[in-house]
Amino acid sequence: MRLSNDELQYLSLFETITGAQAEDCVIDDRMNRVLFVVKEEKMGLAIGRNGSNVKRLVKLLGRNVEVVEHADKPEDLIKNSLLPAKVCAVKIVKALDGKTKAFVTVDPKEKSIAIGKDGNKIMRARILAKRYFDIDNVIIS
Repeated sequence: MRLSNDELQYLSLFETITGAQAEDCVIDDRMNRVLFVVKEEKMGLAIGRNGSNVKRLVKLLGRNVEVVEHADKPEDLIKNSLLPAKVCAVKIVKALDGKTKAFVTVDPKEKSIAIGKDGNKIMRARILAKRYFDIDNVIIS
């Protein structure tokens, strides 16, 4: 995984402002946001009281800022990416064409939360699943 100069600068700024160590930074120009992946159990520190750290970063970067907790298993990273939606199950399947897909089951009442406004949460899950586990698609059912 290679980081651009901008991503490296954003990582440094993130760690300076939050005091939390970030493992990764992804600039998502399509959704005008920056995704930070933080070490497990560091979400509270990263976000700050009442979201103060995230708000400061948004002002400084001029983009939306989203923080996701890292996980070693693809199922857990996908669940973390879709929060606050309650994910019932994640099944990883390798298709005959060689592509890997993750099928996510959520409560029907939570489906819109899992997808997010303009599909932002499902896109976040797809970006991180591809980046960390080479999963080609994340599908919510």
